[in-house]
Amino acid sequence: MADPRIIDPVDVISGLDKRPNLLELTSKEFEYFVHNLFDRMGFDTKLFRADGDGGVDCVAYDPTPIRGGKYVIQAKLYRKTVPPTAVRDLYGTMQHEGAKSGILITTSGYGPSSYEFANGKPLQLIDGSGLLAICQEYNIPARIVRISSK
Repeated sequence: MADPRIIDPVDVISGLDKRPNLLELTSKEFEYFVHNLFDRMGFDTKLFRADGDGGVDCVAYDPTPIRGGKYVIQAKLYRKTVPPTAVRDLYGTMQHEGAKSGILITTSGYGPSSYEFANGKPLQLIDGSGLLAICQEYNIPARIVRISSK
């Protein structure tokens, strides 16, 4: 065991990131994830079926007096920028549903025209880093890692 070629071992396995990669979920699983997240945040949530959902993946109710209300949520498991049409569609859906606010939550991001449209409207655009920040706040292990295809 005195061989000079021997080096100290490195424990790679225990250092591996065990948090689930949200990009490995299916679109439906991501909707369930967002539903569970809003449940964990203390909202009374209802999940809508995929066909005929009218642009609503989930509805969250905040029973708190004054600030409470109905929120419509759209979940987008995207690798690319969410198009501004999704933001405009959510705004129309929010108004149609009589919701206090619309929340668009994604694993990716939004372009300037999406933020420009949402400005001054009761819309919240939560991008991938915002989603991970919320997960961390509520002790939900998650990460977003884009795996490049070879």
